[in-house]
Order: sequence, then structure tokens, then C-alpha cells
Amino acid sequence: MKTVTLDLDQINVRKTRVFPRDPNAAVAHDLRDELFELEAKGEIIVQRVPEPYIQVQTKFGRVKKIPIEHTWHHKSCGQCGHIPGYTTAIFWLHRQLGLDYIDPTDQTSCTGWNYYASATSNAVAQAAVMMRNFAAAYETGYFPTIHCGTSFGHYKECREQLIKHQDLRDGVRRVLDKLGKPLVIPEEIVHYSEWIHAMRHEIAQRQVFDLSHITACVHPACHYHKIVPEDAIYDWEVFGGQRTATVTGLVQALGATAADYSTWFDCCGFGFRHVLVQRDFTRSFAVQRKIQVMIMEANPDVVITHDTGCVTTLDKSQFSGKAHDYKVGVPVISDAQLAALAMGAHPFRVLQMHWHSSDWRPLMQKIGIDWEYYWQEFQEDLAAIKRGDKAGVTWQDSDTPIRTQEHVLARVPSSAAAFSKEFSMSQRLTTPVGE
Repeated sequence: MKTVTLDLDQINVRKTRVFPRDPNAAVAHDLRDELFELEAKGEIIVQRVPEPYIQVQTKFGRVKKIPIEHTWHHKSCGQCGHIPGYTTAIFWLHRQLGLDYIDPTDQTSCTGWNYYASATSNAVAQAAVMMRNFAAAYETGYFPTIHCGTSFGHYKECREQLIKHQDLRDGVRRVLDKLGKPLVIPEEIVHYSEWIHAMRHEIAQRQVFDLSHITACVHPACHYHKIVPEDAIYDWEVFGGQRTATVTGLVQALGATAADYSTWFDCCGFGFRHVLVQRDFTRSFAVQRKIQVMIMEANPDVVITHDTGCVTTLDKSQFSGKAHDYKVGVPVISDAQLAALAMGAHPFRVLQMHWHSSDWRPLMQKIGIDWEYYWQEFQEDLAAIKRGDKAGVTWQDSDTPIRTQEHVLARVPSSAAAFSKEFSMSQRLTTPVGE
């Protein structure tokens, strides 16, 4: 095999080249036609995206449907285990917007880490895990929304293999038959950050904290925009349609500055297996190729990303950089947490900022949140739990924003101007893409 070596200048030229917004230029064609053909033959069931939905454009111009509500939330094991405020922020946003959703109790892990890190599984087992989860969603009548970037990318790869290979479908069908489950593939595989992108103007309408003086660096998750890249959202209004629009679109809608930096396209360091088998490499990459570059080139107040592994790696690797006197010390949160923060979510009951390693206190102070007051409030919750006065922190404790619209400055984010309260879901459903 011939080895091609590029110098840094050549790499940067490749990164800046413009790709055509043409479905025919995509590496892979739209799989949905084949999906519907398999359904017509009676091989599978295709779960349609429920109305109301919002149409968005993907990398090469295909239109993708993002359901607004009636969603079944495929949670992330890493979020629930390492960044619980990530998951609760997603649910809090749905509750604030009055949207119908299910937080299922019969969902399993996607087992993607096993697949990427050890390769000890097999194709039938991996696809069967995905299809059992999709069947569980289908049986409720709710449409699956994937919280984890690893699951999202892994499931898209599994979907393609299932569509292409009869023997794999037959093997998975035998497993599901024993479980009494149907063979169901959703019309779209949707990541939660795509929902946030689609709803960003609704979120901005309910914004109660001014972020116009906040600078954010965005890290795009590799599992989101590099695996099956033709399925990721791209928008002409964000980077001229040349980079994925998720996360950055939200930052801009909330009025913050999305600062560019030279290693924007680089992995966070998590990799597909490095974090498990070469953790020191992961930490050094996260610090030297991402965090330090962001600080030196943009000096952000916060780093925003949209995947379990990215938040964990960029946040929890900074201690190693601090030990070696690197330029570190910037908080890392998800787009869901940023959106909820802007809407007035409790920093501890909902966002659970105390689970984050890098110092988030300066960010809170700059936004104007008296975090010490809310920390004391949270400590009182814990004391009540310890006394046996309450079983835990509930939605009743957490639903009310810490700041209301009455406190908001006169400023209304310009990005939200086109989305008046009278602009109904049904109207948005029929709005042509790009308008």
C-alpha cells in the first residue's frame, strides 16, 4: 500500500476546500429508498417520523426530518454515569417546551464501546442490540432519539449493513423472533443535538440570561459528523454550509460568539478506542491539540460539544495539563446544558455542574448566576434526603427556572425574531427548507 505524507500546509488546504452541495456527490446514496423497498417486500417495518417535525438539510443537500415531540429517548450510559446533568438538561428542555416524550426503562446500552474498543462481538449481536431498542420504541408509538454520539454513529453503520445484507437481517430476525419483537428500522436516525438545532429558535425565545458577552469554542463530535457524514446537518447560515451546523447554530442563536480555532476538525482525543486502551494519549491529545489551542487562539469562556465522550474527555483531561503547566482551565459542557442554562435551569438540580472537573465558576459569574446561592439550596436538598424527608430531587423541585422572562433585559436574540409565539408548530412543519 502506498503511503501518502502531507505537510501541515497541505493538510490545512485540504481542510479549507469547498465541497459541492449535491446529493450525487455524496460517498453513499440515500438509504431510505432501499429501506422502503424492504418494507414493501415485507422484510421490515419502517417507523415513520411523527408529525410535527422540522425539515433540515444534510451535508450534500438531502432533507432530513427531525421530530419535535413524541420521542423515545435512547439514553447514554456515559452521560448517565459521568455527566448526569447532560441527560437531565435534555429532558428539562422538553418539559419547558411542553413537549411529549418517553424516558424508557427498558432500553439497553448500544454496546458500541465493546465494538470499537475490543472487537470481541459480532455483526448479528451488534445489530440485534440496536434492533431490540428500536422495537421497544416502536411498541410505545414513540420515535427514537439518540443521546449518545457513539450510539448514533454505530447505529447508522449497523443500519447500512442491515439494509445491504440479507444474511445479517435473517440472523437478527431469528434473535428478535425469540424475543417476540418486530424487525423495525426508523425512517431517520436522529441525534438529540439535531433536535436542539431544529428547536434553537424556540429555545432562544425562552432565553433568560444574556450570553452576548460569552465566547464559546465548539467541538464537533467525530461520531456525529465523520461517521456516515452525509447524514449530518449542514446549514448555509453556519460556516457557509461547509461545516456541520449542530451546536454552532445554537451558540449563535443564543447570542454568544462562536470562536473559530485551527484544530476545529480534530478529534477530542477520545478516539474510537484510545480512551480505553491508551488513556495517556487521549489526555495529552485533548490538552495539546484541543484545549490549549482553543485558549491560545480564542480564549473562550466555555467549550460546547454534543457527545458523551467529547464532554468527558475535554473536561476531565485538563487536570493532566494543569499538572504539567499547560494552558488549561476552561469549562466544558454540552449544547443541551448551555441551552438549559440560558433558559434558567438550576445549575445543580438540573445541570449538575458539580460533576464537572474543570472550573465552571467563572462562567457562572460572567453570566450573572449566583452559583453559591444555588449550591446552598442544593445542599439543603441533600440534607433533606439524608434526614429521610424526601427520596430525591424531583422535577417539581427543578422545573421552575431560577430566572423568569420578567427579569430578562429588553434584548431579544435576533435569531429568534422570526419565531414569534404565534408561529405554530404546524406552520413550521410546512416551512420550506432554507426559509
